[in-house]
Amino acid sequence: MGGAAPAYSIEAGDVARDREAVLAIWRGNLGEDVRMQAKYDWFYARCPFGEPLLRLLLDGETGTRVGAAAAGPRRFTIGTRMLDAGVLVDLAVRPEHRSLGPALVLQSALASDGLQRFGLLYGFPNPKAAAVFKRVGYTPFGEIVRHARVLRHAGYVARRLPRLLAGPAGWLLDTVDRSGSWLRRRAGTRLFTRWSECADPRFDALWERSPRGEAVTAVRDHAFARWRFDESPLARTRWLFVEDAGGELLAWFACQVDDELLHVRDFWSVHGHAGIDRAHVEALLAAARREGHAAVSVEYAGDADAFAGWTVCGFRERSRRPVFGRWGNETGTTDRTLHLTSADEDE
Repeated sequence: MGGAAPAYSIEAGDVARDREAVLAIWRGNLGEDVRMQAKYDWFYARCPFGEPLLRLLLDGETGTRVGAAAAGPRRFTIGTRMLDAGVLVDLAVRPEHRSLGPALVLQSALASDGLQRFGLLYGFPNPKAAAVFKRVGYTPFGEIVRHARVLRHAGYVARRLPRLLAGPAGWLLDTVDRSGSWLRRRAGTRLFTRWSECADPRFDALWERSPRGEAVTAVRDHAFARWRFDESPLARTRWLFVEDAGGELLAWFACQVDDELLHVRDFWSVHGHAGIDRAHVEALLAAARREGHAAVSVEYAGDADAFAGWTVCGFRERSRRPVFGRWGNETGTTDRTLHLTSADEDE
C-alpha cells in the first residue's frame, strides 16, 4: 500500500459482543439479512467445536469497523491423529474500503492468529478472493469438483433432438438405465435404504469402525452431522441410510433438494477413506429415482480412486473450484490427500 492509503488496524472480535457490528458489515455484502442473521446465530454462536476466530478491520482515521473475517473450528483427522482446523469464511469489507489493501490486512491478521490456534487453515475462495488468499500465503491444495448423474433424460435429450423425439428417447434411456441398475443390485448383496429427517447416533459407531487412511478429513460423527445439517437454519437436509439385512448401518448420505435435483452434501461409509462402494451409490440412485428426482449431484475434493464408486455409476464432472490452505508449523507442509465435501464449507 502506498503512503497515501488510509491506515487500518485489527481488532479481535467477540461472537456475543460483536453480533450487530458483524451483521452491519455483512449487510449488502454476503446475502439476505434474515438469512445471514440466522447463519450467525447458528454457525458462530452455536458451534460445538468452539467459538470461531473472528477478526474485525478498523478504519485508522475514524475507528469504524469496516471489515470482518472468520475461521470456523472443525475437528479433522490425519490417520489416527486429531487435528484442529479452521475453515475460512465470510470475508466482507464495506464498499468504500473494498480494495486489495484492506482485505489483505484483514486476511493476513486472520491467518497469523489462526495458525496460532489451528494446525490447518483452509478455504474455498471465489475468484475475487483468490488473489487475496495467494498474497497472504495460502497455496492451492486441490480442487473440489462437482459431479452429476442424470436420472431422467428427456430434458437433456431435448437439447439435441426435436421435442417430439425427446420424450420417447428420454423414456427409452430411463428404462434402460433403471433396468441396468436393478440387475446390478439384484446380482449383489441385498441392501436396504431408509430416509430420515435427522442424523443417526449410529454415525459414531460407523465412524469408529471405518478404516482411517492418511487423507485429511473432518470427523464424520453424529455431533458433527447434527450441528452441520440438522441444526442449520439455511437448508433442509434429508438423510438416506443404507443398511444390510440385519439393520446395520453401512453408509449414509446427507441430501438437499433443489427443484428436481438431489444434492448430496456429505457422505460416509463403512469403507472410510478408501471410498464409498459402488453398491452404496447404486442404492442412493435407486432411492433418488423413487423420489422422482431428475438428477443427483455431489462435490468432492480428494483421490480419484476413492471417488471411483461414483464415477463407475455414471457421475460426470460439471464444474470445479479451488481449495486453498495453509498448514500450521506443527503439521508440516507435506502434500496430503484430501477428503472434502460440501459439508466442509460453512453453508
